[in-house]
Amino acid sequence: MHHKEKREMFYKEIEDFWHDLYGTEYALYDVHIESSHIIDSIKEASNQIGELFFKTAPLLRSLDDQTLFSLGFPKDSLPYLRLKTMETESVISRLDFAVTTAQIKLLELNADTPTFIKELFHVNELVCRHFQVQNPNKLEEEKLALALKHAIFEAYNELDRTNYPNVVFSSHDTHEEDKLTTLYLMKLADVDATYVPLSQLRIVPSSTVEEGEHIEAGVYDQYGQKIDVLYRQTYPLEHLIEDEDPSTHEKVGHMLLTLAQQKKVAIINPPSAFLLQSKAVQALIWALYEQHHPFFTKEEHHIIETYFLPTYLEEDPFIERKQAFVKKPSFGREGDTVEIYNEDGIKIDEDQHKTYQEYTAVYQQFIPLPTATMKTQTQTIEAHIMYGCFLLNGKASALGIRAGNQITDNESYYLPIGLK
Repeated sequence: MHHKEKREMFYKEIEDFWHDLYGTEYALYDVHIESSHIIDSIKEASNQIGELFFKTAPLLRSLDDQTLFSLGFPKDSLPYLRLKTMETESVISRLDFAVTTAQIKLLELNADTPTFIKELFHVNELVCRHFQVQNPNKLEEEKLALALKHAIFEAYNELDRTNYPNVVFSSHDTHEEDKLTTLYLMKLADVDATYVPLSQLRIVPSSTVEEGEHIEAGVYDQYGQKIDVLYRQTYPLEHLIEDEDPSTHEKVGHMLLTLAQQKKVAIINPPSAFLLQSKAVQALIWALYEQHHPFFTKEEHHIIETYFLPTYLEEDPFIERKQAFVKKPSFGREGDTVEIYNEDGIKIDEDQHKTYQEYTAVYQQFIPLPTATMKTQTQTIEAHIMYGCFLLNGKASALGIRAGNQITDNESYYLPIGLK
């Protein structure tokens, strides 16, 4: 039997999984064997970096609007940036790394709406079992289930209500990966919850009387039930802020965040996750490091030196030092709008999509992603690999690999990972 048929047979047995995306191969029928030393090193780095980011969040909340605006946060988001609705800054976040035998370097933190969840927490175990190798993410799915359940009840407790919570998981139902990721999390959380597409949510900004009935301010599902906890794993806050009702042109995103501010609804990931989502936060951390600022301890300065790449809000330092650099939008996903420049400041590579051009640009020292050999359904290829490691409430969890171009975009592969 050909590789292609074996792959198809294996993956079609996995329920509700998108092994092909946009009509092309996504999940590889292969497993990258990694040493436990590298796995442990990535997790150790992730724990230290997670603590550092979470420590920086209160500092960000103390900054004035103008400074936050200069860090790339959209003007419309400023009224909500200092909202602290939960103990944790982000329930599920993901760090992306360039990893070689010599070093581990952080590329970015996806604090608000990271994807790649079902692949690493669920599918990776099935692939490892199939290929008879150890899964480095063993038991992480149980930790994720606990983190989800805990987050839902913690968020609900903040509302000071006594009824059993109406918990709703929501996403765009037209996007397969988003919808199936959201349904996977809902099932895993194992709480009484329903899935409601974003398009069917109804927002009532202030208490009103309709047909003689008093309706409280809040967010409602399609049956007119008030929602207590809204889980929006795949819907980024920067998109939410711009959301308008197509028929009334009301700013529904603003209304939703105002209701969260008023404790009429709890949102997960919490708004504080968005505060850490801007890639300009890395420029702020790097600036404090270069100034030897006492905000970070001696140990933390060492962590920054070890794992962070020089990151600025302008390209000048790289031009002066004749260093290659990457230009990326402060908010952006899937490699979209990313450009690579050589040491002479000449653009040598770019992503064709330009969705995030209006956001403040961040400039980061370029580091080539290492390559590995892997099997696609038609051939054996050499591709660049990028490691992602999830943080659950800031603690290192499941990790895995995306493989593809030097700029990891939405056409990259999911390469399962096993332990040597």
